[in-house]
Amino acid sequence: MRTIHLATLALLAALPSGGAAQVVLPGSSPATDSIALPSGSIDRAIDELPGMIDAIMASSGVPGMAVAVVHGGETLFLQGFGVRDVRTMEPVTPGTVFQIASISKPVTSTVAAIAVSRGQVAWDDPIVTHLPDFRLSDELVTRAVTIGDMFAHRSGLPHAAGDDLEDLGFGRDEILARLWMHPADDFRTSYNYANFGTTTGAEAIAAAVGIAWESLAADYLYEPLGMTATSSRFADFIANPERATPHAFEDGRFQPLYQRNPDPQSPAGGVSSSAADMAVWMKLLLADGALDGRTLFEQGDLLPALLPQVTSAPARRMDARSAFYGYGFNHGITPGGRTIMSHSGAFLLGAATHFQLLPSEDLGIVVLSNGAPVGAVEAVAAQFMDVVQFGAPIRDWYGAYNSLMRGLHEPVGDLAAAIRPNPPWVPTDPDAYAGHYGNPYFGAAIVESGATGVSVTLGPEGQRFALEPWSPDVFALTPRGENAPAGSRSSVRFDLDDGTLTIDYLDRSGLGTWTRSGP
Repeated sequence: MRTIHLATLALLAALPSGGAAQVVLPGSSPATDSIALPSGSIDRAIDELPGMIDAIMASSGVPGMAVAVVHGGETLFLQGFGVRDVRTMEPVTPGTVFQIASISKPVTSTVAAIAVSRGQVAWDDPIVTHLPDFRLSDELVTRAVTIGDMFAHRSGLPHAAGDDLEDLGFGRDEILARLWMHPADDFRTSYNYANFGTTTGAEAIAAAVGIAWESLAADYLYEPLGMTATSSRFADFIANPERATPHAFEDGRFQPLYQRNPDPQSPAGGVSSSAADMAVWMKLLLADGALDGRTLFEQGDLLPALLPQVTSAPARRMDARSAFYGYGFNHGITPGGRTIMSHSGAFLLGAATHFQLLPSEDLGIVVLSNGAPVGAVEAVAAQFMDVVQFGAPIRDWYGAYNSLMRGLHEPVGDLAAAIRPNPPWVPTDPDAYAGHYGNPYFGAAIVESGATGVSVTLGPEGQRFALEPWSPDVFALTPRGENAPAGSRSSVRFDLDDGTLTIDYLDRSGLGTWTRSGP
C-alpha cells in the first residue's frame, strides 16, 4: 500500500519560520508563545470552508468528500460533497462510510492508549513479551523492539516491508511470520514507514488482552463512543449500503475500477468510518481521553503517541523545520509556532484521507474522500488551518500537494518505460522455463508453458501472470495491485544454468529470486 504519511509535515517543515520573537523558557514552551490568531479566524475559516472544498474538488476531479470540523468539544461543521460513485451519482453525506486507509494508525494508537490506561500493556513492552514467536533478522533487536518502536516505524524494518506479500494474497499471520527475512536497517535511529510494523504492535496488544484486534478496537473505542459506522473489518465496510466506492486515478480521471481489501493490515490501514464518527474521535483526542462524562484513557497514556519519537523528515537547511513521528501520529510545528498533529491515508486503488489537530485551539478537521491520492484532502485541511492561523492561505496547497502525489502514481518495474525489442525475442524452447520454483519469503512460483504462452503463478490465491517474451531468457510481467500503478512492468529473468528466476519489482529487499525445485 502506498500510504501517504508525511506529506503535511514535510511541506510544513520546508516553509520559512514565522517572524515573531520567541522566548526560550525552561521546560516546555506554552502555546502562548505562538503568534496570536486573527480575530474571528475560526468562524471565518468555517464560513469559507465549503468554497474551499468546492474549488479543490473542481480542480482535482475527486468524486466525493466528507468533512468535519470540531472545536471546543462541539462539531462546528459536518457535510458531504460530491458523489459516492460516479456511476450511480448517489450523494455523499456525513454518514457515508469511507475506507480511511492510514488514518487507521492514529485510531489504532488511541485503542492502544486505552489498553495502556487499563494496565494491560505499556508502550515500552517488548513485542516478544506478548508474541513470543515474533522475530526480526537481528536477535538482539528481536528481544528489544517494543510496541512503541513498531508504532513509530523505528524497528529497522525497511519501508513497506510485507506490503508485497499482501499484494500477492498472503494473510496477516503469514506476513508477520516472514518479516524477519528482511535485512534490517538501524534500530531506533532509522525511520522506515511500514504498515506491518504497526500491525505487529497492534497484534501484541491484542495478544496481551486476549481477543482479536478487530474486536478489541470495537470494544475499547468504537462502541463506547457510539461510532456505529466504524469498523476494522472489511466485511463490515462492504456490507454498509452507504459506503463510498473507491475511484482510482487512471487515464487522467477518477474511475471505479478496483476494491481494496486491507484486512491483513487492518490496524495500519483497514478501518472504515464516516466523517460523523471521525468527529467524535477527534473530540476524544482533544479532550485528553474524556468525553461525555466517560474517561477512556488518561492524558499521559496517549501523550507519547502524540509527541515526537523519531525524526521522520530531517530538515535539509538550518532555517527549515524537521518533521517528526510519534506512535501513529505526525507531529510538527506550524509557521505560527503551534504544535500540530496529523496523518494522511491513501489507497492508489481509490481512497485519500487526512486529518489535522491544532491542540492549542482545541480544533480539528478531518477530510475523507473516495478518490486516489492527488493532494486534495491535504489541501482542504491545510488551507482551512491557514485561514484559522493567518487569516488567509499562505500558499497554493493543492498545487504543492498535487506535485508531491504524482510520484505515487508512477509505474514500477525496470521495464515500465522500456520499449519492447524489435524484432521481439522468441524462445526456442518455452518448456525449458516451466517448473516449480521455491522462495522462502514469497513461497512457490509455478511456471507453465502452453498454447497461450508462458505464465507464472504466485501467492496463496494462485495469482497468474502472463510472461511476455522480451529478450533472451527475459520475460516481461505486468504486476497489479495497490503497489503497482497502471503502466507497471517488470522483468522476470531466468538463469537456466542455476535454475533460478528473479522478478525485479519484487526484489527491492533482495528477496525476489526463486530456485527451481522440480518439474
